[in-house]
Amino acid sequence: MKEFKNIFREPTEKTPQVDFNYITGELILAGRSIPENATETYEPIFNWVNEYTKNPRQTTNLRLNLEYFNTASSIWLAKIVKSLSRIENPDSILFVHLYFGIEEFDNMDVEDIKDALSHVVDIINNSTISIGIKLYGTDEKGSIIKESMVLI
Repeated sequence: MKEFKNIFREPTEKTPQVDFNYITGELILAGRSIPENATETYEPIFNWVNEYTKNPRQTTNLRLNLEYFNTASSIWLAKIVKSLSRIENPDSILFVHLYFGIEEFDNMDVEDIKDALSHVVDIINNSTISIGIKLYGTDEKGSIIKESMVLI
């Protein structure tokens, strides 16, 4: 079996930082995602995730700390979440971490939270593992001020 390599890419003005670590199970996308060619940006990440799901860590943390992403990116993000939710080890757990500015987080009521999660819940509808969603309120420096968790 060949060695499974991590993915790390520095962010650009149009693409997010990518830090997918097989050993720790930490999968991080951070920054802005408005690539000119979303397939070129996300297909290698998606292929990596599909390989990862064959032998995942017991706990996988997908951290979507994206200040903005376009429609094309959202399609690829949905594919990534769906693939991770189909990990076939029932003892595994997937945490999806979503980050919001503290003002937006503080102003979220139950309906806003349901709206924010509805897309994720639709994607993971037929998941084969336990899934938790963590919501974070961050300040302008990206520091976490508040958090809450939803188990699905």
